Amino acid sequence: MIDINKAISTTVRTGKVLYGANNAIRSARVGKAKLILVAANCPQKIREDIEHYCKLSDIPMIIYNGTSIDLGTACGKSFMISTLTVREPGDSDILKLVEAANV
Repeated sequence: MIDINKAISTTVRTGKVLYGANNAIRSARVGKAKLILVAANCPQKIREDIEHYCKLSDIPMIIYNGTSIDLGTACGKSFMISTLTVREPGDSDILKLVEAANV
């Protein structure tokens, strides 16, 4: 089992990511994301919008098992992050989370 916080940290350092719900919705709409992580305390309406567009674009969405503060800390930021959009995973193995979730 991979450590999700370590995978997020590696992705932020070596890959291409976007922060925030607006970026997540925009990326899901145009299908330019590989994975979208949503904090557990993300507002329900925003989560539903992201989930809807992810299903339309066939982009995996994972609920991060922590708050937006925890997700911000995992990204190495000093602010809250409600959603993390992974455009390129870089050197991380974060996309294996999708395989683990589907098994």
